[in-house]
Amino acid sequence: MTFGARLHAAMADRGPFCVGIDPHASLLREWGLPDDVAGLERFALGAVEAVAPVCSVVKPQSAFYERFGSRGVAVLERVIAESRAAGALVLLDVKRGDIGSTSQAYADAYLDPASPLAADAITASPYLGFGSIAPMIDTARRHDAGVFVLALTSNPEGPEVQGARTPAGGTVGSLMIEHLRRLNDGAEPLGSFGAVVGATIGESDVDFSFNGPVLAPGYGAQGGTTADIRRIFGAAAGQVLASSSREVLRLGPDGTSMRDAVLAANDELRA
Repeated sequence: MTFGARLHAAMADRGPFCVGIDPHASLLREWGLPDDVAGLERFALGAVEAVAPVCSVVKPQSAFYERFGSRGVAVLERVIAESRAAGALVLLDVKRGDIGSTSQAYADAYLDPASPLAADAITASPYLGFGSIAPMIDTARRHDAGVFVLALTSNPEGPEVQGARTPAGGTVGSLMIEHLRRLNDGAEPLGSFGAVVGATIGESDVDFSFNGPVLAPGYGAQGGTTADIRRIFGAAAGQVLASSSREVLRLGPDGTSMRDAVLAANDELRA
């Protein structure tokens, strides 16, 4: 099955809520854990045990593991493997963007099943030009994986690039959506190439019905609401993965509370 087909089935089965497993130092402290590899391991695998059996997608942010060096990356490998074993898809948040052979090397690291870091999908930055991530797109097609492309992010610096006007008169962010529309054309039941669009962006006239998934970070603790999902995405709201990290993780280390938060978020988003 393509990634788009697997994601469509997972969202129908478990719901459209994505949990970011991001081991911030502050969250480790809230759990009463040391900010070291041992604390990272207990935190990350404790979160996986609680949420991976009940959510459709988990999204570990690679940087929070990389900061501990090779031992931290080894924990990330376990997070990926154990999340998938529990039935969740893994969207690895790496936001890589480069050219040529380097872009291909990133694709091989994160999308080739032969790699211990291989995930179901990754995030990518197209702002060296959309063609620069072609090796990631091609590798994803070859291995039935997915790529979520930064399009309209909610950080305050984003609009200086994403809101810039192209020679055709549209914005750079909307151009990214058009590239995805072409990549997903004809895919059933859902394309494998998605957009990252903040759940807290302001008004937008972009048509998000591009036959692919949308990752909407910022839901929950960062202020994004179910009403915002409906407002921003309209008829395409059914293809949105609303993502939150701290909203769930701050409830730990109580696994039951984290699990219940995921179930409640899925219920609200389904409604």
